[in-house]
Amino acid sequence: MAKDAPSRTALVRRARRINRELARLYPDARIELNFTSPLELLVAAILSAQTTDRKVNEVTRVLFSRYHTAADYAAAHRAELEKVIEPTGYFRAKAKTLISLGEALCDRFGGEVPNAVEELVALPGVGRKTANMVLGDAFGKPRIVVDTHFARLRDVFAGPRRPTRTRSSKRSRRSCPSKSGPWLRTG
Repeated sequence: MAKDAPSRTALVRRARRINRELARLYPDARIELNFTSPLELLVAAILSAQTTDRKVNEVTRVLFSRYHTAADYAAAHRAELEKVIEPTGYFRAKAKTLISLGEALCDRFGGEVPNAVEELVALPGVGRKTANMVLGDAFGKPRIVVDTHFARLRDVFAGPRRPTRTRSSKRSRRSCPSKSGPWLRTG
């Protein structure tokens, strides 16, 4: 006979208990990408596709010294940008995305990175995962960054399901308190 699904209260208690344990085990948890502004984090996140955070940090050390604003990316010479970001792989596509991102930020947001998920996901190269990471780590808004690793942990703690990442993110946010520490990307 199938067991009844746990109540919302039971799920919230379990999520809080898991969060406390993770915070105890990893008190200094933080994002591995190096950045000093929302724009830098957004660029680093785009570069991180199919490469390591370590490699992105090596490349962004040079990149961020040359490109400081969205306008800098919008006006970038593609060949020069490609040369800088080549070690991250897929550098042609990434360069095109970064230039388009700079243009979109300048055209639609006055060169500033927006702090709303709906506006972020409308930008070139930005999906829900990147948007939530930027909102949490650059803007300090509590967010859950749902990727394959998170989904795997969710399955361990809550049992396997096949929801979309969007539904998984929303369900996970409902189960967690708004200020749960580093595991919710609060900066």
